[in-house]
Amino acid sequence: MLTGAATVFVVADIAASLHHYRYALGFDIAFEYGEPVFYAGLCRDEVELHIVAASRTGRTAGQGAVAVFVQDVDALYSEVKASGARAPKPPQDYPYGMRDFNVIDPDGNQLTFGMATRPA
Repeated sequence: MLTGAATVFVVADIAASLHHYRYALGFDIAFEYGEPVFYAGLCRDEVELHIVAASRTGRTAGQGAVAVFVQDVDALYSEVKASGARAPKPPQDYPYGMRDFNVIDPDGNQLTFGMATRPA
């Protein structure tokens, strides 16, 4: 039985990313690992997200993406825009049955926040 998952984004600067996810997107820091910290877990409601320093992996920062399903996409958009998140355009309805918007983190990782506009 699968019981959960966490997307792992590669980032250039752990401290800057932790600040962004906490203050622009409202995530709490669940844990930090390493001295200095090179891996961290973040949580908001039922969503868990991990970040890892590019210097500790063979991967390039900013190549990740995740879709997060929410109850009120317009309220979340207003919240994160007011907090300084980089959300290039407001929520829109799309023919695939979702109303969503994107947030781009400081490294270029993309988070799409959305909700269904009709049954799938």
